[in-house]
Amino acid sequence: MDRRSFLIKGALLLGGYLSGLSGFTKAFAFEKQTIPCSLKPSIALIIDDIGLSTSQASQFFTLKIPLTFAVLPRLRYSKILAKEINDCGQEVMLHQPMEPDDPRLDPGPGALYTGDDPDKINKIIEENISGLPFATGINNHMGSRFTGSREKMTETLRVIKDSGMFFVDSRTSQHSKAYRIARTLNMSAAYRHIFLDNILSEPAILLQLRKLKQCALHYGTAVGIGHPFPDTASAIKLFIEEMKYSRVSFVHVSKVLNN
Repeated sequence: MDRRSFLIKGALLLGGYLSGLSGFTKAFAFEKQTIPCSLKPSIALIIDDIGLSTSQASQFFTLKIPLTFAVLPRLRYSKILAKEINDCGQEVMLHQPMEPDDPRLDPGPGALYTGDDPDKINKIIEENISGLPFATGINNHMGSRFTGSREKMTETLRVIKDSGMFFVDSRTSQHSKAYRIARTLNMSAAYRHIFLDNILSEPAILLQLRKLKQCALHYGTAVGIGHPFPDTASAIKLFIEEMKYSRVSFVHVSKVLNN
């Protein structure tokens, strides 16, 4: 199976899996996040799965707000897009593939598996980082099985910390241990509050963005993850218009980390 096929297949299967998690965000008891009272509540938007297509990414470049792009490693356009994103003044993360629970899903090249030993984990992450210029942080792609392993996530997060990078737990599973382990390692870290486009329609995505705003007002910061779909880009554009007179600001995800 070529790269395009496995990513398209993976996206479809993962979308179906995630759409069943309607109550997933509520299943987490969000850790209290403290921000200085002088700062406005903040929303960080991450666009995942960048690297397969230049046009998919470019539709977000005209949105005049800070965005963080999570770029998959070892794809045709990964390095090109990382440079272009950085040149646009936006933030680049490595979207690190990790083993899912469903063995039918292929996380793609450069993935981590629970059977990998520490040396292999270290080698894979170092190679993925070296192939992705300008990346300052990492979040997981898939990984419902891998992020549930305390041993493997501890090994992985130590490598990430030693690389000087922050980590964002995408929380593709309610069993993810990634964020809590990162905090025990005193890493700069954050976690996803809301997936924006489990339901791929502009009105549904706009509703998720409004929920994200309420989350930011309540907790001080909120992280949303979307994907490079036209409906996601158009919904974010509408949301930006709605937010013109809001006291909630848009920031890169590196600005909402717990340090």
